[in-house]
Amino acid sequence: MTRHWFQPITLLLTVLLTYGMFAASNSAVVLAQQPTNVPTTGIFITVITEEPQINVRMGPSSYVYPIVGTLPTGSTAPALGRSLGGDWIQIEFPGAPGNTGWVYSPLVQISPGTLQVVDPPPTPVQPATSTVDPTLAAQFNIVATVTRLPTFTPPPSITQPSYAQNISDSSQDSVPLAVIILAFAILGIIGFPLSLIQR
Repeated sequence: MTRHWFQPITLLLTVLLTYGMFAASNSAVVLAQQPTNVPTTGIFITVITEEPQINVRMGPSSYVYPIVGTLPTGSTAPALGRSLGGDWIQIEFPGAPGNTGWVYSPLVQISPGTLQVVDPPPTPVQPATSTVDPTLAAQFNIVATVTRLPTFTPPPSITQPSYAQNISDSSQDSVPLAVIILAFAILGIIGFPLSLIQR
């Protein structure tokens, strides 16, 4: 007779334990941190370059501002503003100065919305340059000696020479040049066929 009561009690206890565990699992609150790289509201950027990652800089220039981190391709970040020309986007970037960074806009895709123009941060102080020892520099200073400037001496005046034409009687007796040239031309015309015939 005790066996008849034992089976229903075991069945009842099994049902109650199963129900209790099911209810406890549904009522338990599981606390999990939301991913920080996927923004849920607002304007955000998505890295779309073919490179494995892009640089995040301290300000909107690759020449003036240093790199403060990187973003892998496909990652997202909240967008906070843009540069005056729109070439750079300011994003939320924890760990950087002011928890913000700047990315080059052609490397990212921006979600729909309007970004305000943000003033760039002050440029970082450039490292101090070494100075030259004044004693060493003084050795290379060349002091020009004071000399008297040359004086201008005007050139002597130019006199035009005058030539007197002397007409002599011998020039009238000479043969004109044109006659001599004509004579040589006639001799050449006659001599050319004769040279061909003699060959």
